[in-house]
Amino acid sequence: MNTPETLVILTPGFPADEDDSTCIPPQQLFVKALKKQRPELNIIIISFQYPFEARQYLWHGTEVIAFGGRSRGKLYRRALWLKVWRTLKQLNKGHKIIGLLSFWMGECAFIGNRFANKYRLKHYCWVLGQDARAGNRFVRLIDPKGEQLIALSDQLAREIEANYDIVPQHTIPPGIDTSTFGASAIERDIDLLGTGSLIPLKQYDLFIDVVKELTLQFPNIRAVICGRGPEMERLKHQIIRLKLENNVKLTGGLPHGEVLAMMQQAKVFLHTSAYEGFGMVLSEALYAGAQVVSLVKPMDVMPEEFHQSKSEDELVGLVTEQLNKEHLTHEPVLFNSIESIADRVAELFLSDEISNTLKSQCHFER
Repeated sequence: MNTPETLVILTPGFPADEDDSTCIPPQQLFVKALKKQRPELNIIIISFQYPFEARQYLWHGTEVIAFGGRSRGKLYRRALWLKVWRTLKQLNKGHKIIGLLSFWMGECAFIGNRFANKYRLKHYCWVLGQDARAGNRFVRLIDPKGEQLIALSDQLAREIEANYDIVPQHTIPPGIDTSTFGASAIERDIDLLGTGSLIPLKQYDLFIDVVKELTLQFPNIRAVICGRGPEMERLKHQIIRLKLENNVKLTGGLPHGEVLAMMQQAKVFLHTSAYEGFGMVLSEALYAGAQVVSLVKPMDVMPEEFHQSKSEDELVGLVTEQLNKEHLTHEPVLFNSIESIADRVAELFLSDEISNTLKSQCHFER
């Protein structure tokens, strides 16, 4: 009997069960799509820190080995690495491993790279965001080659080159699952929408300041922020201080499907994050038919429905321009499907020669 080819994915965290939709949504979408697109490929997930208990389980038919690291201290972390190494050795003996894929340039990539070098396996690290910033000690420990790195965006690839003098040879952005979107809303009754974790990096205080400026021209503007996080109370106080209780709503955390439905009700999606690899919310908002205004531009080529603000001051003008349009279009724009992204990553492991289609490309459909 032929042994199926196995791809091992190393990640800091993974959903604890099939209902856990908030744990790394882009990565769990990718795993589901990879299993669907390549049913002949056996996928094994090794999760270092989360879920918080060590156990093995199936997630949508994919084997997950969780070590329950809980992000504990240095001594425990070294013991964890040893456990992961031993598990990888066992897997290598019992499976036909074609390679290892690490999410983020961190401890997962460190262990994955060392193991791949020792046993002559392919290893790719998908650099997904802040791991591209200066000061990541794992970059020095791993010393990766450009052909081993997958950048999530053109912007992130430039960041890696600027900080570490390494040029990623592959740029593969996130994809979206179009089947998770319902029918488009009949009425776009949300003027301005933001979604994401309420943390300082996302700058939702700036979002609220923009709304305050917009009330001068649009006194009845309706803005919604979906998400939860440590900034919640501070943002509530800001809304009260600026007398925006009738203009800005904080929904807290919502199931992913409800967030997508809100995107389909939004005229403009405002993304105020100060730094981003490539937030999947940008692609989701485009497919939901919203006009997108963002401080960051992840790819060099973006759809015309994407509007980059080069300064915080410019945000108000760009949003005003969209809201003042007599016939604001809301056609869905598909930047990349998750199926196409899964295929592109799979080809890195399944092909001896990387085709030109795996280089940085943007495909968007209307």
